[in-house]
Amino acid sequence: MLTDHDPQDITRVLFQDFPLWMLVSFYIVAIGAMGVFLYGVWAQIRKYRRGKRSGAWTPFWPRMATMARQVAEHTTIRRRARGAGAAHMFIFYGFAVLFIGTTTITVDHDITGPAAGLHFWNGAFYLVFSLAMDLAGLSLIGGLLYMMYRRGWMALPRLDYHRPDRKPEDPDYDRSSYRREDWAFLWILVLIGVTGFLLEAVRLVWLQDNPAVWGYRWWSPVGALIAQAMAGLGVGPQGAATIRMVLWWTHGMLALTFIALIPYTKIKHIFTAMGSLAARDPQAKQRMPAADMEAERIGFSVLTDFSDKYLLNVDACTKCGRCHEACPANASGYPLSPRDLVLSLRELANDALSGARMPEGPIQVIGDGVNMIRPETLWSCRSCAACVEICPVGVEHLPMIVQMRRSLVEAGEFDTMLQPTLKSLQKSGNSLGESKRKRPRWTQKLDFEIKDARTEPVDVLWYVGDYASFDPRSQKVTITFARILKAAGIDFGILFEDEQTAGNDVRRVGEEGLFQSLAEANIELLNDCTFNTIVTTDPHTFNTIRNEYPEFGGNYTIEHASSLLERLIREGRIPQPANLDYRVTYHDPCHLGRINGCTEAPRQVLNSLGVELVELRRSRDNSFCCGAGGGRIWLPDPPELKKPAELRAAEAAEIPDLDVLVVNCPKCLNMLEDGVKGTGNEGNFRVLELTELLAEAMGLDKQKGTDEGGADEETRQSPVPA
Repeated sequence: MLTDHDPQDITRVLFQDFPLWMLVSFYIVAIGAMGVFLYGVWAQIRKYRRGKRSGAWTPFWPRMATMARQVAEHTTIRRRARGAGAAHMFIFYGFAVLFIGTTTITVDHDITGPAAGLHFWNGAFYLVFSLAMDLAGLSLIGGLLYMMYRRGWMALPRLDYHRPDRKPEDPDYDRSSYRREDWAFLWILVLIGVTGFLLEAVRLVWLQDNPAVWGYRWWSPVGALIAQAMAGLGVGPQGAATIRMVLWWTHGMLALTFIALIPYTKIKHIFTAMGSLAARDPQAKQRMPAADMEAERIGFSVLTDFSDKYLLNVDACTKCGRCHEACPANASGYPLSPRDLVLSLRELANDALSGARMPEGPIQVIGDGVNMIRPETLWSCRSCAACVEICPVGVEHLPMIVQMRRSLVEAGEFDTMLQPTLKSLQKSGNSLGESKRKRPRWTQKLDFEIKDARTEPVDVLWYVGDYASFDPRSQKVTITFARILKAAGIDFGILFEDEQTAGNDVRRVGEEGLFQSLAEANIELLNDCTFNTIVTTDPHTFNTIRNEYPEFGGNYTIEHASSLLERLIREGRIPQPANLDYRVTYHDPCHLGRINGCTEAPRQVLNSLGVELVELRRSRDNSFCCGAGGGRIWLPDPPELKKPAELRAAEAAEIPDLDVLVVNCPKCLNMLEDGVKGTGNEGNFRVLELTELLAEAMGLDKQKGTDEGGADEETRQSPVPA
């Protein structure tokens, strides 16, 4: 095909017919744009370096490999947003190919050609290159147009940038500038793509008399179609030459402007998102950051307390609103949006850390000032990690919130309703204000003795937990679980009055010192016992012992009760349950499902019971929090706001003919029973713990004493201690 022409002739002209002054002007502008870009990059790096060193990028190469795979596959972007994920993939790969192509032209024309007379941008290579660039341009423009449609006509609520943490009269309420930036970003890329195709078309018309150009035009199919249309409209070579000059400068200036703006605008997410993904802590949901209790200051109270990684995190945010949409506090009307919290930190960092000189004095993060994080925003968090789970660029909202809570607790600036709970935890090791002696009283309702794991070896040590020990409704479940373990022949024991709360919510509320003292005391106690595994019905306890105690030397094999029950059923150690003719749905506890990935064992147990399982609209890692986590079970909800548990109960009520809402956590049981009552659904379906449903199928619910540990609604214990 190329035999009729010298391969050198089959290429694309760049500066043909340009006077010298125009050529010099272009290179001056291009060098200036690169200078602006490089200065912006340095300013961003300087900003990150003003935070604490995190060491989050080690080991470097494994992290880079993981990040590259996530970026290439778009795994984090496509989750729960297939349309946007596919469109972003078209944009990303289109842009990447066009960038590589432009770089190739630069190398050939400005580096290898002048330096060594080596030109490769011609012949067969050029033709394939031209086809790839056309397809990439189509991909880019197609993806951008879908994003415009999605933003402009679908009008998704999460993209309106409404702030739940500010009032319209606040100076930092209005974020319309972000909407303008988003549209400018989309339009500049569309215009770069469109002017590129138009420039390609007029070049073909201009050189239509050259067989080495016109004869190979279909290797640039989009440009060729536009060129055919132009020729059909009467545009000749001379007219095309004039249009070419205008388009060349328009396209070039748009591209150079885009490059120059990268470090200063949303465009920088191309790079900051990759850095954020590379620095991502795979245990950011399960384990809160370590804290040195001997340090001068605990937590994050000033901007320079944030590490370089977190400063990069806030820059990586693309404002997609997925965390905003997933947050149960935001859905309930609380003044918290994970997205807006991150954007406030970004704006504060840009204002205070981006300049050549640092402001004098500490840059306070928490308060009522512009772009500061308000305490009520921090106390609204349920620590459910829905924001961390869904963020496509690896932002770790929850650890930052916990760090800021720590600074508030250290300063004594916490909700007054937390004070009695924290005092109770310090005094008696539980959050319900009960005497330690009362912890094992539920065992008196059993017709058999439970071993004391403190004094004799056991195969399974059962870490019961606070609510399972003290709350009258949860005690029913505890007694039931004990009977199931006995029926299965499990050698188990408990810690009786020496057990204390494991400390999950204590740590997430920001009381790091108390958490560490609890963890150390519990680990010392556990190390004095002889057992093989730990089991617990409480996902909060499960998470902390599994993921946070190793930091303090407590390495144990632990499983949640539902996993143990699934294995016992599978191994035939539990009598074959009778089929239950119920239509049920299952609520995944945050600390079990989303945070620890334990979603299938409970469903396997339900399947063994013969029930009809209908999934909730949001389930597994997308489960909607009951509202109990992060210490919020200790704080009353304002009556004017909708409780997360009520929103979840209403979601369950959408399922026709539902008999049972199945839960798998003492706190979820407490909250969702109230939620069902609060939505007027208590007569429509029951809330039962998974263990209770299994016991019913086994016939254990008919044994004497199962209900003796409970209480009616009037005498039920409040979750908030007096």
